[in-house]
Amino acid sequence: MTNILIHEGENPLNALFYLRLCLLPMLVACGASGNVQAGNDNRIRYDSSSPHWLQAIGQLRVPGVKYESGHRRHYTERCSATLVATTSTTSANTIITAWHCLEFYRDLTHKIVFTLLPEASQPLRIEAVPVTDGGSMQADWAILRLRQAVPGSRIQPLSLHPRQADPGLPLVMAGYSRDTGIGAGGNSLSYDPACHITRNDSGKNSGHRDSDCRAFKGASGGAVVQFSGDEPLLSGVISEGDGAELSRFVPISIFRHRLHETVLQ
Repeated sequence: MTNILIHEGENPLNALFYLRLCLLPMLVACGASGNVQAGNDNRIRYDSSSPHWLQAIGQLRVPGVKYESGHRRHYTERCSATLVATTSTTSANTIITAWHCLEFYRDLTHKIVFTLLPEASQPLRIEAVPVTDGGSMQADWAILRLRQAVPGSRIQPLSLHPRQADPGLPLVMAGYSRDTGIGAGGNSLSYDPACHITRNDSGKNSGHRDSDCRAFKGASGGAVVQFSGDEPLLSGVISEGDGAELSRFVPISIFRHRLHETVLQ
């Protein structure tokens, strides 16, 4: 932080002028909306020309309860989630998101709602029920079952990566980021089309991978995809990041067995 000193006899207005010059670059870097912006934002907003497999990524609205100063406060957590299946199927009823999106879900009388194609003329809204989860930020994943299955004729679920994401291959990261730019406040699906793993811990029990993908709040629970030929494979779940040069995800390999055991049988 630059120190601005007013020397004896100097006009204070001059000092304020120099202070403004010092602060201006920081204000520009942050943007008028307060969103963190660093470097080029390569994300793309989903539209009719985007890959169709992105339609499997939806909005997740979770009613939550927090206690602040002894008072109970209701609010809605806005995240992302992905429709998945392990084999070719005519319909799918399983979604994956981040554990922290469900952390304050207490009142079971309030419904969790998963929405596919939210900007379409007829969006698909379905109630979702938690099945199992990792239980902490160190295992930031959760599995939910939809009350109604989604027909494959309308939206195809994503298949799971059979192993771990290859750090030598590019990723696609997609979710409903709530930045006021490309993410349109979380109303539009946005995706980083070609980013990379920057830290790949060894061992199947490592909880996170780091990437240089761009995502903001609201993208949590969204999809991290890697391709095998032309097939998109869900490789991870978006967990956290800085909205600039770091986005962290949980590899599917950590909880793939739980999917098979509890849901996708």
